[in-house]
Amino acid sequence: MKEQLPGGAQRKLEYLRISVTDRCNLRCAYCLPEEGLPLVPREEILTYEEIALVARAAARAGVRHVRLTGGEPLVRPDLVRLVEQLAAIPGLQDLSLTTNGVLLGPLAPQLAAAGLRRVNVSLDSLRPERFRAITRGGELALALAGLEAARRAGLEPVKVNVVVMRGVNDDEILDFAARARTDGWHVRFIELMPIGAAAGQAERWFIPNELLKTRVEAAYGPLEPVALEGAGPARTYRLPGGSGSIGFISPLSEHFCSSCNRLRLTAHGQLLPCLASPKGLELLPLLRRGASDDELVQMLQLAFALKGDGHHLGARSGGLLWPMSAVGG
Repeated sequence: MKEQLPGGAQRKLEYLRISVTDRCNLRCAYCLPEEGLPLVPREEILTYEEIALVARAAARAGVRHVRLTGGEPLVRPDLVRLVEQLAAIPGLQDLSLTTNGVLLGPLAPQLAAAGLRRVNVSLDSLRPERFRAITRGGELALALAGLEAARRAGLEPVKVNVVVMRGVNDDEILDFAARARTDGWHVRFIELMPIGAAAGQAERWFIPNELLKTRVEAAYGPLEPVALEGAGPARTYRLPGGSGSIGFISPLSEHFCSSCNRLRLTAHGQLLPCLASPKGLELLPLLRRGASDDELVQMLQLAFALKGDGHHLGARSGGLLWPMSAVGG
């Protein structure tokens, strides 16, 4: 499906992000309050079979890339079974997963064997105590072990997602850049969005990616643009002499809404045109009454037609109160 934009530009639905759970084993300071949030009752969470039905309809509608998210997707039991179902859908060319990596180590070989192709690991610090503070209890060693297990399992390129916060972890930018240069990491610096627990801190914590790029180039020299599989909205570069890459995802300072080709499916069956959408289309009732493929395709097309050509979030906007865990971060 293609959508006509102002000025004659077109974008095509190609990418579906699926949140398989609203639960998480960490409490990252910019995402969730320390005590957590009320969880959706389990009977209102999409089953794996319902998720697969939506994914099959999405493939018919033109989707070629599915990413599994959460919450933390690996806390949901038997995720390998869902990966097997999705990997068997004709037309889907890429199946990936975003995780905090803590539970990834033992599961990486099974996920790869089931048909998962790539993994993104969210990692906001390389310092154990700081990592523990940001995640409220996470163990850096487990996340790093999960990242390396994914690389050994062939889930490449493994991308390392870093949400950068002024005065919190922005002094580690060059440490991450060094890992891209010497260890082949594919690091992506992500601007903090005023969503969930970060809504009240965004103005204080926000730092534009252009400033980070300037810091990296001051240390390493000019960055060379490079294409990377599944790069999405990231502007991706290679460090001089480096084997990995550095990407910059800038949803606030450089809106990429006009080229956004994705929809989001929440764990409780809402189809969202955008991360910043105030509400979505309800798929759960349709699925529970036995919706046909054609009905699901129509819903996907309708949601895509509802996408705007820009969002209204900013570091000073007040933000959205729901956390990323609720909408598939």
